[in-house]
Amino acid sequence: MDGVILGIENPIMDISAGVDGAVMTKYGLEAGNAILVEDGDEKMKLFDELTAKPDVEYIAGGAAQNSIRVAQWMLQAPGATTYIGCVGKDATAAKMRECCKKDGVNAAYMECDKPTGKCAVCITGVERSLMAYLSAANEYKVDHLKANMALLDKAKIVYSSGFFTTVSPDSLALLGPKCLEGGKTFCFNLSAPFIMQVPPFKACLMATLPYVDYLFGNETEALTFAESESWPEKDIVAIAKKIAALPKQGSKPRTVVITQGKDPTVVVVNGQVSEYPIIALPKEKLKDTNGAGDSYVGGFLAGLALEMPIESCHKAAAYAASVIVQTSGCQFPPGAPMFKFWGSENMIGANF
Repeated sequence: MDGVILGIENPIMDISAGVDGAVMTKYGLEAGNAILVEDGDEKMKLFDELTAKPDVEYIAGGAAQNSIRVAQWMLQAPGATTYIGCVGKDATAAKMRECCKKDGVNAAYMECDKPTGKCAVCITGVERSLMAYLSAANEYKVDHLKANMALLDKAKIVYSSGFFTTVSPDSLALLGPKCLEGGKTFCFNLSAPFIMQVPPFKACLMATLPYVDYLFGNETEALTFAESESWPEKDIVAIAKKIAALPKQGSKPRTVVITQGKDPTVVVVNGQVSEYPIIALPKEKLKDTNGAGDSYVGGFLAGLALEMPIESCHKAAAYAASVIVQTSGCQFPPGAPMFKFWGSENMIGANF
């Protein structure tokens, strides 16, 4: 399974801590949302506030990097996953490399002279708000991807996200056709409402979409996508069906997967709708929803890598998400039973 899954996006260090409503108001943040900040923005002071908190945690992050780490954890096959993105030449990048190595992920980072990116993860109860400062992650260049085509060539599953539209449209323009030519499964995530609301990012998303075999998103992102297309639909199933029916390159139909928090996940392929329940947990077991969507995708990607049917991919995804929401950030609790991929050669751990 060497390098069967390749992820490419924005590697950033999560700086995670609990905050109150006053902090959220002060910085204009919304629970469950994600925003970008740049040098000179007043909101940058939030990083200092979080690092001063006694409960602050530092976790290797970035949406796609989270998903790739989870897929690796689910597969339990060293080197099954590879992750590409741009980092700085600093201690933060060294820490992320160390984390990936420990998890079994092959990190093939591009390096630049800017500081490694970071993300303020503000936790309010079990909700979270993300404020990302991309810095080095924003410097990724398509030339690095071209120089590492061997990694793309051996991958069966390729995963990126809407967040990458803000960084390297050229890389996405290369990835889509290459995946089509090589018969690879190209997976993509809507990522956040602002991707659909900012015209250049939306344009890149729409240029990428014809090559996407599996599109992931949550209900808020699906509603925002519909609004950005001036669709009248407000029903998630109807929106998912319309997204699935958008123009598609190649012979494979597009599968759209929309999670809805505690409500069933909607999956649409070839106009057929399936709804799959999540794993319900009592409130006292929920610690942090940060990374829940990322871990869902990671479990799903692991199922796809093992050529599992959609229902099994969802079960793996739901299990991964149920484990991660019981920890702070996208981390793997020691002793957590592994998911068993029934019917695959990689029947690992315990069936949940």
